[in-house]
Amino acid sequence: MSKLFGHFKIVMTRRVLFIVWFCAMLVASLAFSAAAMDRWSALSMLESGDNDYAIGACGEISRYQIRPTFWPGGDPRDADSALVAAKKIMAKRVSRFEQAHGRAPTDFEFYILWNAPTQLKHPSKVVSERARRFANLVQRDKRNNFAQR
Repeated sequence: MSKLFGHFKIVMTRRVLFIVWFCAMLVASLAFSAAAMDRWSALSMLESGDNDYAIGACGEISRYQIRPTFWPGGDPRDADSALVAAKKIMAKRVSRFEQAHGRAPTDFEFYILWNAPTQLKHPSKVVSERARRFANLVQRDKRNNFAQR
């Protein structure tokens, strides 16, 4: 009887350890995914801190800090309108990039196309650093999504 009881304790201990491990992994994956960002979320955070009312030094508007000359109209304080405008602007830039390079831009290049497209080949130190931060945020999202599969 005690031999059977000893086996039962080992099996239960393994199950408990597995359950504890599983719960820890679940909590960790939820914590990582909460901090993860896609390109547009990362862009909004870097440009304005997700502030729909932000106005930049050169008059840039919306959470994406779009120059007024590029703003298509509508309410720049509306996050959905701002996203549509940002995507429209980037569709043209990304299309030109893809035609010239035969591939999609990396996250680093995507940010430079957004922030300083004329500096794509030789970005300044400030633009490079911001592009690195942007790429790191987006890559963290991609790593977390892969790990959750």
